[in-house]
Amino acid sequence: MVANVNPTVRRRRLGSELRKLREQKGMTAEEVAARLLVSQSKISRLENGRRSISQRDVRDLCGVYGVEDVRIVDSLMQMAKESRQQGWWHAFGDIPYSVYIGLETEAASLRVFEPQVVPGLLQTPAYASAVIAGNLPEATSEQVDKRVNVRMRRQERITDDETPLRMWAVIDEAALCRKVGDNATMREQLTHLVRLSHLPHVTVQVLPFEAGAHPGLSGQFAVLEFTDATDATVVYLEGVNSDLYLEKDTDVQAYSVMYEHLRAQALSAELSRTFIDEANQRYA
Repeated sequence: MVANVNPTVRRRRLGSELRKLREQKGMTAEEVAARLLVSQSKISRLENGRRSISQRDVRDLCGVYGVEDVRIVDSLMQMAKESRQQGWWHAFGDIPYSVYIGLETEAASLRVFEPQVVPGLLQTPAYASAVIAGNLPEATSEQVDKRVNVRMRRQERITDDETPLRMWAVIDEAALCRKVGDNATMREQLTHLVRLSHLPHVTVQVLPFEAGAHPGLSGQFAVLEFTDATDATVVYLEGVNSDLYLEKDTDVQAYSVMYEHLRAQALSAELSRTFIDEANQRYA
């Protein structure tokens, strides 16, 4: 793999550039699809970065859009080549949420709300293994171990000395009450959670039951932001068979407002640490 190349992000950036070229030409996705004898959905997937794009695709699209500057074409062709490289996560085989991992690997900040379990980036190996095994009851031990290894590799973003991921996590009290694994697993996990919360780039807040109804009742979500201005903020919603990625300004704004309300209703970072310590005593 080419150093410092993230194929997921390259696809997003390339798709964004191709969309701009189409809009500058004043063409709709349907019109472009008709010119190239392909489906409109293919053009949409290319533009939103959800589909691998070949250099031939780029050449054909540049032809439709009348791009004559060789430097622009060459730059887009190179992006297409890099977008087909493999990220570190591909070494672990078929990972259903590989698109998310690619985004998380490049993100500058992550805001996550978890109503049921401790967020993956803050999990211990034992806790992660118990969560994954419980969530995938028909998975083999080898499959569980593979997912745990991927999760531990993802956590390197938290401990990176040069460019650590800025993470803000709001966790429902239910995650502290839900016994995942045995008592020893829970003690280790909650102790680890408090330890990580002291890192300058990690903030953990607990949303207690007494907060009542709140905007996160619909479930888990994450908001990923990037340093590069060309990379749009993404809202990630995890599903059972498929995941949802929202990038429209209205969607991002709606979830950002929801998150602000969750942070306001949750305990402060300091009170949350005390709350977690007290919750940990039940597993003594």
